[in-house]
Amino acid sequence: MATDKITVRGAGIFGLSIAWVLRQRGANVQVIDPNGVAAGASGGIVGALAPHVPENWNPKKQFQLESLLMAEGFWREVQDVSGMSPGYARNGRVQPVANVAALDLARARAETANDLWGDAATWVVRNIQDQNWCAPSVMGVEIYDSLSGRIHPKQSCIALAAALAARGVPVLADGPDTSITIHATGVAGLEALNANHTRMVGAGIKGQAVLLDFAMPDAPQLFADTLHIIPHGDGTTAIGSTTEREYIDPYDTDGQLDDILVRVRTAIPALRDARVLARWAGLRPRSRSRAPMLGPWPDRPGHFIANGGFKIGFGMAPKVAHVMADLILEGRDTIPKGFDVAASF
Repeated sequence: MATDKITVRGAGIFGLSIAWVLRQRGANVQVIDPNGVAAGASGGIVGALAPHVPENWNPKKQFQLESLLMAEGFWREVQDVSGMSPGYARNGRVQPVANVAALDLARARAETANDLWGDAATWVVRNIQDQNWCAPSVMGVEIYDSLSGRIHPKQSCIALAAALAARGVPVLADGPDTSITIHATGVAGLEALNANHTRMVGAGIKGQAVLLDFAMPDAPQLFADTLHIIPHGDGTTAIGSTTEREYIDPYDTDGQLDDILVRVRTAIPALRDARVLARWAGLRPRSRSRAPMLGPWPDRPGHFIANGGFKIGFGMAPKVAHVMADLILEGRDTIPKGFDVAASF
């Protein structure tokens, strides 16, 4: 086990989660971020913890499944120590079935989910349960999965930082690297890697989302018209998001978000008169391989990378934290091959 102080650079979801698990396992940890907690993509508002569809199974999907199943215990412990809610709930997800072909596919996936998910979660094709809380479907049928959950992104990071502080680990604005340093620095980290390589390691992908004054805290999240609709526990509902590779201002909201509002209000009757509370835009870190980048930094002994969460960072975070702790504290490499840093280098 490492005994020297471990430095985690980055106070987003990957950095804070890794620091938390390291501290829980007895490590001496410091977190450094000049911009503070959840200053980047982790300060978003959507927070959909949604699984990949149960087909064409691969190590990435298995990793995500295991992480989603770890989430309840992970976030309960954070809440118990911090005294703050991370906004986690596993309320499931519904999505409308558009036509006969989609219905056949949904039923086939239900059988596959039974094999892959076992007793841990279900994927059910059923008649629409609430006409106001589902997009229109001429089939009158929806998919419900019990694996999906929700998290409040910024709130959960604040709760993690508070739990770390309660364990003697503050988030510092500055400080030196130590003999073991983990770089979980999101888009800025990818840009630094790009500058030192002949090909792109990763990039920031812009996303825009909107928060509505609409309370349905116990309802499942919706997936309709390619939008994630997430009722949060604080009485708000988040809608997201765009995926923009070209943009002028990464932090400005524009007509693309207006289009999302029109689409969601058309699709979901209950949201048509909901007041807009906040509009959000930011960059999310996507690696070249499209999977998280985890593991040793090539040619930099003692340095490690945890980056590339993109849209699934919060869902992946509990297991990412544990596999990084396995590697750093015990020398056990439990990182899937497609997630290793070399896959993006």
